Amino acid sequence: MERECMEFDVVIIGAGPAGLSAACRLAQLSQEREQGPLSICVIEKGSEVGAHILSGAVFETRALDELFPDWQNMNAPLSASVQQDALLYLTTDLNHIQVPHFLTPNPMHNDDNNYVISLGNLCRWLAKQAESLGVEVYPGFAASSINYDSYGSVTGVNTCDMGLDKQSAKKTNYESGIELKARYTVFAEGCRGHLGKELIHQFSLDHDKQPQHYALGLKEIWELPQDAENQTGNVIHSTGWPLNQSDTTGGGFLYHMENNQVAVGLIIDLNYSNPYLSPFDEFQRFKHHPAIAKHLTGAQRIAYGARAIAKGGLSSLPKQQFSGGLLIGCDAGTLNVAKIKGSHTAMKSGLLAAEAVVEAMTLERSEPDYHSHFKGSWLYEELCETRNFGANIHKFGSLLGGALSTFEHNVWLPLAKKPLPWTIKDSSVDHEQLKPARECSPIAYLKPDGILSFDKPSSVFLSGTQHEENQPCHLHLEYPHIPIDIHLEKFDEPSQRYCPAGVYEVIKTDGKLTFQINAANCLHCKTCDIKDPSQNISWRTPEGGDGPNYQNM
Repeated sequence: MERECMEFDVVIIGAGPAGLSAACRLAQLSQEREQGPLSICVIEKGSEVGAHILSGAVFETRALDELFPDWQNMNAPLSASVQQDALLYLTTDLNHIQVPHFLTPNPMHNDDNNYVISLGNLCRWLAKQAESLGVEVYPGFAASSINYDSYGSVTGVNTCDMGLDKQSAKKTNYESGIELKARYTVFAEGCRGHLGKELIHQFSLDHDKQPQHYALGLKEIWELPQDAENQTGNVIHSTGWPLNQSDTTGGGFLYHMENNQVAVGLIIDLNYSNPYLSPFDEFQRFKHHPAIAKHLTGAQRIAYGARAIAKGGLSSLPKQQFSGGLLIGCDAGTLNVAKIKGSHTAMKSGLLAAEAVVEAMTLERSEPDYHSHFKGSWLYEELCETRNFGANIHKFGSLLGGALSTFEHNVWLPLAKKPLPWTIKDSSVDHEQLKPARECSPIAYLKPDGILSFDKPSSVFLSGTQHEENQPCHLHLEYPHIPIDIHLEKFDEPSQRYCPAGVYEVIKTDGKLTFQINAANCLHCKTCDIKDPSQNISWRTPEGGDGPNYQNM
């Protein structure tokens, strides 16, 4: 296919914290080059920078301090520093225990240099910094495919064709995608990026690695009354109920943001076994716990969203370099699950990527030596120290696994003053953990009350999600018969419940059960791509600009 072609020194896929940090650092380093500044392009599938960004988020400034040491005088959107920090164990639907600070694993302490932020707003600010440094940032352009040369090296990407109907026929407004050619292409799509999946397979980047593990994070923002007590910077994390009722691991969070807003959410590990579990409904139930509900009393829900999280840590981290480019941030899985933070680690991976790319250009190498930069960084040290945290929880449960992690981080590391001599791994695969429905008990969820709990349609509405209806379905079934012919009997078709947006339904048409995909509801969370027990669903990018339109997430 004939395509318009644009050439750059570096093309970055994704305007999240990793991609934008890489772009800013590349631009800074290129100003020192004798050969002149680099041409750098960032493309973002969201309608604007930040539209697809969702995170808790308690933010650690360590990487930002390196990138822009003067960020406090540059109007960076960080003002709500953490003032109070609590970890609750919700024992039942009514009771809880506050875990003493000395029994909370040290990485979960949120004291110095931590802020409650909107990661979307931080990315918008980073995009402005990148543009001021000469980077070209193009929101609304989704990378749909990777280009390779005859030697197998990555040479760039193609953006998505626009104006195709549901049968992939050209409409009157059809525009072919653009080929973006680059000396180096940096992939920073976020968790379970569809191009990142291809690269991992193409270059066997996960060879000899523990399988990646995932969780689904659901989040809402609530607006408090104007006369509410100012609790800006107060941070609560929780474990236990309601997930302990389903033999499922994960935890909740509630952060008091600036401007009288509260972020509340639930993170559910996607290795759960009961096919009747509904992450969305567990989240709605979570908000009714008195320890959480009291913070939402009199408030109004104003935003909703969901996003998968790559949480396997160092043991699951694939090789991040290959001929022609790099895989960075949550696209690779750099999140520190022990800290429940991934933004500072994603940013640091972007800084390291920039250094590796500039070095490769100087030495005229096709493959940047990211690994050497990574192994010598605090990012590697941090991920190495916390490498057991997720596996401890997965293998031993929240209580015993949490106790083991507390021993590792509060006793061994401070007293022994040397790295952990043991590594705990979890070789299970998340999508293989569902048990047959006949072996599990259905879960009875109460109807939403419209005060603290809500239904999926009203929630999706608050995400601002929009898709062009008449376009090819971006949720591809490899074998269309599997949901009804296999999954319905074996698992009661779990996509009806694991999707947090009501995308998948089993309906009766002319007396026959059929599988319906409501692609327009999709939040781009990637849960279906991860949790489908037959790995039959592949998430592909829709037209650029489609999807959620998060404003303050």
